[in-house]
Amino acid sequence: MRITGGELRGRIIKCPDGVIRPAMDRMRESVFAILGDLSGKSFLDLFSGSGTIAIEAVSRGASHVELVEKDTIKIGTVLKNVAVTEEEMQNKIHCHFMAVELFLKRCNKQFDYIFCDPPFPYKYHEQLIKTIAERNLLTDRGISMIHRPKEKTMPDTILQLNLTDRREYGRSIVDFYSKSH
Repeated sequence: MRITGGELRGRIIKCPDGVIRPAMDRMRESVFAILGDLSGKSFLDLFSGSGTIAIEAVSRGASHVELVEKDTIKIGTVLKNVAVTEEEMQNKIHCHFMAVELFLKRCNKQFDYIFCDPPFPYKYHEQLIKTIAERNLLTDRGISMIHRPKEKTMPDTILQLNLTDRREYGRSIVDFYSKSH
């Protein structure tokens, strides 16, 4: 896998052992193009897998990035991939190795961007966005994204979060939710 943009563009990162469905380069490139400049922004990468999305965010200027991954098989690869970045970038990435649901329950910060990339068999896509809304984890202009299989449907509104964009990539979709204003 490679980083598709920013300061680390082209940098190769490792894929961990175990079950993983890495975000396609084309999908990542598209999502980050939609988000635009991340300078000074905070970013939360849920179900991080290899850490690619988190590293992509810091490569594109995010000032504070947190990633969450519970699979212990992936920890070593995530740490190696983060170590590939420059020291200044490493200091901007905070790794949490725990269940996403537990992290969200305990989290008391807000983020400009939250990217959820649960395994496709995961059954609680809508509940993830609902928890993000209930816990008020997005800033006022924040965006929460969820990567899901085409077969899984998501509502247009989840509490105070509204679907603002939907992009299709092969057999998967990324939904973008923002607060109502």
